[in-house]
Amino acid sequence: MHLSRTMLWTSMVVAALALQAPGVARGQETGGFVRTQPENMKFVDVEGGLGAQQAILEGDPSKPGLYVIRMKFPPGVMSRPHTHSQDRLAVVLKGTWWTGTGPDFKPETTVPVKTGGFMKHPKDGVHYDGAKDEEVIVQIIGMGPVTSPRIRPAEGGYGYSIKK
Repeated sequence: MHLSRTMLWTSMVVAALALQAPGVARGQETGGFVRTQPENMKFVDVEGGLGAQQAILEGDPSKPGLYVIRMKFPPGVMSRPHTHSQDRLAVVLKGTWWTGTGPDFKPETTVPVKTGGFMKHPKDGVHYDGAKDEEVIVQIIGMGPVTSPRIRPAEGGYGYSIKK
């Protein structure tokens, strides 16, 4: 079973590089291959994200199928505790990503994931994450449609500022 899951996720990652989704800003396409340079990725502000931004590189998280997104967290911004309706796989591309689990936001207990590190967010697993002292960029791969409800939506927007 473990080998099958590994093969499935590996296939999904490879497919993410080859799929073409309408409506996603693209780089150069040749024979089905897509190349997008970092300067051509369109990052948009996450509503209530205190400067957190997202770029959809492939697919659409709100629709069926594979998607790839990048998240940027400015220093001192972390997400509020939330879940996802599907598993998500994340790789840290820049900085140290601080990750916590459980419904209570406790940035002092977060665990660092360094550049190059990997984390799986299991379906319905309560967590929060973000940046402390430096900008963090994370690439996330998953299957849509996915929803990401906050544990206590009455508390406000997407993120917390932990700046002193």
